[in-house]
Amino acid sequence: MSGKSLLATIVLLVVVIVGFKSVYIVQETERAVKLRFGEVVDSDVSAGLHFLIPFVNKVRIFDGRLITMDSPPQAFLTSEKKRLIVDSFVKWHIVDVEKYYTATSGDLRRAADLISVRVETQLRNQFGTRTLNEVVSGEREKLMAEVKLWLNDPTAARAASADADAAAAGLDGVAASLGVEVVDVRIKKVELPPEVSSSVYQRMRTERERLARELRSRGKEVAEGIRADADRERTILLAEAYKTSETTRGIGDANAAATYAQAFEADPEFYKFTRSLKAYSESFSGGGDVMLLKPDSEFFKYFSKPAVVN
Repeated sequence: MSGKSLLATIVLLVVVIVGFKSVYIVQETERAVKLRFGEVVDSDVSAGLHFLIPFVNKVRIFDGRLITMDSPPQAFLTSEKKRLIVDSFVKWHIVDVEKYYTATSGDLRRAADLISVRVETQLRNQFGTRTLNEVVSGEREKLMAEVKLWLNDPTAARAASADADAAAAGLDGVAASLGVEVVDVRIKKVELPPEVSSSVYQRMRTERERLARELRSRGKEVAEGIRADADRERTILLAEAYKTSETTRGIGDANAAATYAQAFEADPEFYKFTRSLKAYSESFSGGGDVMLLKPDSEFFKYFSKPAVVN
């Protein structure tokens, strides 16, 4: 290869590299700033194809989408001085690229640390003005909304706050100082510290056992009442049944006696004869029975004088 050809190749290669360095693309989901020797000359480069002067200009491109920052669990005190372990996360995105670059040098980790400090401060303030019950259920949504307001617009939050101390403790808004906007602050979980949880669970278990014993006692009391009512009703039913049976038996005996009386009045001698036959049948039903009676006894009347029956 001749010297001219090598020179031409080198020149072409340099032109290609310079051309490649002169072109950059910003996606729809990205935000970018253009620098000239480290100074911002374009604070918000629009999406699309752009050109720059190599070695003079430099472009820093950042993710413009929503970023989720999961904070490590932190310990906070409520207004009752009860210690809680709070697990939360924050969603934010860049709204002012120049401020974001100036405050963080475009370092996502540094931005996350700065936002995390502010979120922790506001959560600590909000937890410190509320009771345990309010934090867990009563005002949880309100707490998260106020934290978000303090982070984005401290001026409005100070005006709306009734607590002067909490208002004084607020930091500058993240939009003004970091160029980002906090879209949402969420508390995932609120727990008691491990050293307290066991005693709390033991108290809960004791309370449930006490309630269970109370319910069992009430159940036994109700069962005894039901049993007593059943026994009383059983006694009443048996008494009524015995009364009815005795009344019916008395009526039957009375009817039988009346029938016997009518039969006796109609033919007394025949009635005596049938009664005697019944007595003979019952007396001589056993083959081995022995009776000692006088021959002229009244019992053998119809054996000795059968003609008396007409």
